[in-house]
Amino acid sequence: MTLRSIFIAAAVSLLAVLPSAAKDKNYKVVSPDGNLSATLVVGQTISYAVSRGDVLLIDSSEISMTMTDGSVFGKNDNVCKVRKASVDQTLPAVAYKRAEVRDNYNEITLIFKEFSLVFRAYDEGIAYRFVNGPDEAFVQNEQAEFRFANDWTAYVPYVSQHTETLDTQFWNSFESTYDVHCVSEWDKRRMAFLPLAVAADNGVKVLITEADLLDYPGMYLYNEKGSTCLSGRFACYPETVRTAGLSGIQEEVIDRKDFIAKASAGEAFPWRVIMVTKKDSEMAVNDLVWKLATPSDPSMDFSWVKPGMAVWDWWHGRNLYGVDFRPGINTETYKYYIDFASCNGVPYVLMDAGWSPDRGQQDQMKVVPEINLPFLIEYARERNVGLILWVGFSPFRRNMEAVCRHFSRIGIKGFKVDFMDRDDQDVVDFHRKAAETTARYGLMVDFHGTYKPVGLNRTYPNVVNYEGVFGLEQMKWKKAMVDQVTYDVTMPFIRMAAGPVDYTQGAMRNASKGNYHPVESEPMSQGTRCHQLAEYVVFDSPLNMMCDSPSNYMAEPECTKFIAGCPTVWDESLAVNGEIGQFITLARRSGNVWYVGSLNNWNARDLTLNLGFLGEGEWAMEIFRDGVNADRAARDFKRESYPVPADRNVRIHMAPGGGWAARLTRK
Repeated sequence: MTLRSIFIAAAVSLLAVLPSAAKDKNYKVVSPDGNLSATLVVGQTISYAVSRGDVLLIDSSEISMTMTDGSVFGKNDNVCKVRKASVDQTLPAVAYKRAEVRDNYNEITLIFKEFSLVFRAYDEGIAYRFVNGPDEAFVQNEQAEFRFANDWTAYVPYVSQHTETLDTQFWNSFESTYDVHCVSEWDKRRMAFLPLAVAADNGVKVLITEADLLDYPGMYLYNEKGSTCLSGRFACYPETVRTAGLSGIQEEVIDRKDFIAKASAGEAFPWRVIMVTKKDSEMAVNDLVWKLATPSDPSMDFSWVKPGMAVWDWWHGRNLYGVDFRPGINTETYKYYIDFASCNGVPYVLMDAGWSPDRGQQDQMKVVPEINLPFLIEYARERNVGLILWVGFSPFRRNMEAVCRHFSRIGIKGFKVDFMDRDDQDVVDFHRKAAETTARYGLMVDFHGTYKPVGLNRTYPNVVNYEGVFGLEQMKWKKAMVDQVTYDVTMPFIRMAAGPVDYTQGAMRNASKGNYHPVESEPMSQGTRCHQLAEYVVFDSPLNMMCDSPSNYMAEPECTKFIAGCPTVWDESLAVNGEIGQFITLARRSGNVWYVGSLNNWNARDLTLNLGFLGEGEWAMEIFRDGVNADRAARDFKRESYPVPADRNVRIHMAPGGGWAARLTRK
C-alpha cells in the first residue's frame, strides 16, 4: 500500500467514527460540597466515571440492562429529557444509629424512551439506578462495571461455600473474612459478595455496595480478565427448588430460568452505591444505604418497635452451673434466663433452635413437651421481659401469615429467621414480604443467615438486624488459624457500612493470641475482655446479644452491668479515629450519655482520643481498659472512674487484641 493510500484509508476510518463520536453527550453531577463528581457519557453505550477533586477513582465504566425480548437499556439510546434536583432535608429515623439523618444530594435524571437513569452525588458517595419504562419486562442481565483508575489494594469477601463453579456460589451464608490483594490479582475461581472496599491513593477509600434491594437479585462482583475492572454478577431466577440442609429448613436451587428478574412497569431497580471517604472511620458511621432506601409507609405506625439487648441461649449451649436443675431446652432453664434478664434490665430473651419438635418445624405452632410456652410468655411479661423465637426459613415461608398471627396473639415479640443463604429475586422478595407481614402483626424480625443490609430497615423499621457477617459464632468451631481479631477491626469499615450486624458478642471467656481453641459448649473469644466490651459500642446492632452463659455473667458483675446497660440504638454516632485492619474508635450518644469504644488488632497500641464532641462542662468517665497482663491472660481488665481532662484528650493503651470502652456523663 502506498503512503497516499494509507492516508486515504486513515481518513475514511476517521470519517467512519466521527458521526458516532459526535452523538456522544456528556452529563455531570457534583456533590453538595463540590468534592465528588460523576461524569456520564451517552452515545452508543452509557458509561460513567467518578472523581474526587481532580483525582480519578472510577474510570470509564459501562452500564446497561438487557431484557429477554432483546431490548437493551443503554445501547444506542437517545436522551429525551434531563431533570436536575437538589435536596437538603432532615429525616427522622426509627431504631437506628442516630435519631435524625441529614439527606443532602444533587441529582440528575436522564429520561429515555423506554427507561430512565438516575445519578445522585452525596458528599460521601455516588449512586445510580435504572428505572423501568411503562411496560412489564424480564431482565435477562445487568451490566454493572467498576473500573478502578489504578490497580489499588482491595478488601475482598470471597464466597467460601459451594465453590465448585461460579453458579453454585450463589448458595452461601455471606460469612467470610477478607482477602487483601490488588484488584487485578482476583481469584478467578470465586465471586465476592458486597460490600467490597478498595484503598485508593492518599487515604481515600472506595466501597461498592447496593441499596433499596426489594425485588431484584443481589449483586456479586467478579474480575474476569485480571484487570482493574470489577463487574456485577447476578443469580438467575429459580426454576426448581427443593428443601435441604438442617432438617429441611433451607432451600437448594436445582435449576434456574434464563432471566434474573421479573420487572413491573415503572419499577425502580436497586441503587449501585460507590461510597467514597477520606477518613477510614467515616465508613463505619455513614448513612448512605439508609438514605437511598425506600421510606416507610407514612400510614404505618412503627412506634411500637423497641430494639434492645437480648439474653441468648445458643452460643454457650445453655451451659449453666451453680443451679439445682439440669439445663437444657426446658421450662426451668428459660425461667432462669428470664430471671437473669429481668434482674439486669435486659428486655428480651431469644429462644434459639430447639423449642419446636424438630428443626424443620413443619408445623411451627407446635412446641416441644418440655417447654410450657404460654407460661413462659406470661412469666416473662410479669418481669418486663419479651420472648423472641428462632425459626427456620423454608417452613416459616410456607406458613408465614398463620405463624405471625398465632405468635403475635399469644405475646411473642419477634422472630429470628435463619438460613435463607441466597439473594436471588425469589429470596429477596421473601425478605420484603416477611418484613411487611411481621410489621402487620407487631413483630420485630432479625434476619440471620442472610445477605448484607440494603436499607430494608428503613422501609420496615421492625427489621432490627441482619447477619451477613463472620460473627462470634465462628469461635465455637473455627481453628486457631482464623484471625477473628483482625476481622473485628476490618469489618466495621466495610460490612458495617451497609448497616447493622448480628455479630452476637459478649464472651466472658477470652483468649490472648496463641491461647484460643474452639470449644463447642464453652466457647471463647479471641482478644481481650475489653475488646468484647468495646464491641457493644463499635458494632451497630439494634437487637444485640449477650451471647455467654448467665452463670459466667454473674461471675463478672462489673462487665455485665456495662453490657446490660449499653444502648442498642443511638441519638448520634461519630467517627473518632481508625485505620482499616488496624484499629477503630467510635463515639455514640444516647440521651445525655456518651459511650466510646475502641478496638485493636494484634499489635499493642497507644492512642490519644480527642473527645471534643462533648462540648462545654465537666464530664465524668467510667472506663474499662486492658489490664497490665491482658496480653497473657486476656480476661485481665481494670475498671476506673475519673474526670475527662479539660483539653478533652484522653490517652489510652490497648493490649494485643485489646479494647477500651467508656461511659461518659456530665457532672
